[in-house]
Formats: sequence, C-alpha cells, structure tokens
Amino acid sequence: MTFADPAVPSPTGPEESVVRFLAEDGSFTPSPAAEPYRELVDRLSDADLEGFYRDMAVIRAFDVQATNLQRQGQLALWPPSFGQEAAQVGSARAARPQDHLFPSYREHVVARIRGVDPVDIIRLMRGLTHGGWDPTDPKNGNTHIYTLVLGAQTLHATGFGMGLVFDGRCGTGDLDRDEAVIVYYGDGASSQGDVHEAMVFAASYRTPEVFFLQNNQWAISVPVATQSRAPLYKRGEGYGMPSIPVDGNDVIASWAVTRVALDEARSGLGPRAIEAMTYRMGAHTTSDDPTKYRTSDEEESWRRRDPIARLATYLRAQGASDAFFADVDAEAKAVADDVRTRTNALGGIEADSMFTHVYSEQHPVVEEQRRWLADYEASFQGGAA
Repeated sequence: MTFADPAVPSPTGPEESVVRFLAEDGSFTPSPAAEPYRELVDRLSDADLEGFYRDMAVIRAFDVQATNLQRQGQLALWPPSFGQEAAQVGSARAARPQDHLFPSYREHVVARIRGVDPVDIIRLMRGLTHGGWDPTDPKNGNTHIYTLVLGAQTLHATGFGMGLVFDGRCGTGDLDRDEAVIVYYGDGASSQGDVHEAMVFAASYRTPEVFFLQNNQWAISVPVATQSRAPLYKRGEGYGMPSIPVDGNDVIASWAVTRVALDEARSGLGPRAIEAMTYRMGAHTTSDDPTKYRTSDEEESWRRRDPIARLATYLRAQGASDAFFADVDAEAKAVADDVRTRTNALGGIEADSMFTHVYSEQHPVVEEQRRWLADYEASFQGGAA
C-alpha cells in the first residue's frame, strides 16, 4: 500500500481564515475572519490606537540603537525585532496586569510595555547579567526573563500555568482577578520538542495559557515552507486547542485576537494558540547575514507591509495631527539617546562574579577554579620578569 505525497500548502493557510482589520495600504478593511472581533475593536479609542503607534515607533528606535551599539562593540549580540512590532505590541497590550508573560529573546517592546527598563535587556546582551531583570519585582509586570534556549520558555510557561490551575488562580469567572499566561516563540522554535511537550501538558491540564507564535518566515536561514507542510497554527489544533491565524503586521488584529484568547483561557476554557504572520526585516541576530538566503524582492514585498507605516496611514486618515507624530518621533529619539548614554556608562564586570551563583553553597571544584583564575590574573601583575 502506498500513500500519495500531498501537495505543499501555503504555510500561512487560506487567506480568508486570517484575522485582519488594517489592509496593507492602511485602510480599515476587516477580513471575514475578523468579524467576530469587530465589536471589541469598536471599543478602541483614538488614544488606544495612538498608544499602539507610540509603542511601536519608540521600540524601533531603541532596536536600531541597540543594533548600532552591538556593531560598535558595546554588546556581545543583539536580536532585532525590526518588523515584528505589531504582533508584540498588540499581544502585550491585550494582557491584563495580573497576567504572566514568558518571552523568547526578541520581545523588546513586550518587556518595555510591562515595565522592564530597556537597559536591563542591554545588560543581558552585554554579558553583565545572566537574567537581565527580576521577574518577581512588581515593577517588571510579571515579565519573566528572556530564554535563549530555543522553545524552553514554553515549558516554563506551561508549568506556571499548571500551578495557576492547582492554586485556583484562574477559572473563577472574575476577569479582573483570574490570571493567565502568554508565551512567545517563533516558527523555528515550533519545531522543537519542548514546544510540543508543552502543548501536551497544557491541553491535558487545561492551563490558562496562550501560545503566541510569531511566524517571521525564517528560522535563521530555513524558510517556513521547509519547516512545515501545513500552516503552523494547525499544530495547536492537533493538541485540541482552538488556534487562530492573525496578520501579525496589523496591531489591531493582534490585540483583539490575543485579548479574546487570554480571557477565554483565564476563564477555564483551556489553552489557545495564535499564529501571527509577520516578517523579520532585519537579521536573525547581529551574527547573521540574511542576504545569504533572502532575496531583495522578498524583503521589499514585506517592507510594503510595514506595521508602523500601516498604522500611521490609518491614524492620519482618522485625523491624527502632525504634532502627534512629531511628539512620538521626539520621544523615540530621547529613548534611543538615553539608552546609548546609559549603555556607555555600564562598564564591565568582575571576572570573579562568574563563580558567585553557580551553587547556593560553596563548592570545592568551583572554589578551586576561582583560586586558579585569581592566581592567573595575579601572574600578569608587575609586567614581564
């Protein structure tokens, strides 16, 4: 018996299934799949939409500044979020204050929206800290630390969600008290075993969790069409969780879909999955050269779908003033300048600090290594013999 090889479908699925409110030209043109969210979106005020724009524009200025700092030797590495701002802003603004957010490693605006100082992200990428910030500090808005181990954060989020179930901190019917979890990961990470194991446990224990997949089309140099022969959002459906594809370059759609998914999850209905179709306009990290595997035509086609330009066009049509855009530009420049100033003032780190938090108590092997390093450094004191 043989089985025919199925044709490779569109990696983003049928166009009519994608939730979208803003067309590429910035016009308000809801897709058929967006209609269930229309009433919710109608409640957004002009101030809400202008806030979305401000979030995206400011973080892009920060992102460009951080990339420049890495090129100038101030950071060991930088993962740009250029082009993915709408998916991140919409989803982060959809979360309620009591929710817990588990980022991957390029959710810079998610962290900033929740209260994390952007320089704490810089400190991590400079090698001055292992975590960046304290997720238990209330000022950081329940934002857990970046996870560079691909996909591992989905396990962390699911475990946390299971704890919320066991402790009765969800499913009571009080949306202002019940807690939920959202975890961010990319199309490349979606192929990791950790992600699939996390979905198994999330579905089994009905965790109050949203799996937020940012499909930026490339897992470093591997295109999404190679990674999967079916739309990625269908993977969530395979584990029994409702899964929704959304235009990740439309901040309104990202907000609406995430808001509903989080509230459904927190109310006891179990986990949800969202696939936000977006594009990584920059490199995977500053150690990557996307010109080796992407065409300029492809990049230009996505540049025309820029999430910031799209929302700007819509806001101008709604009457947003030149003064508003000038004010946003001024804030973006001020934030970028502040980050540069504070980064240059960070300095280095004492080599001895690498031994401090390896174990909770002193360990003979670690102490031996500490002594060896101290003796080695001391051998350079006083110059050549």
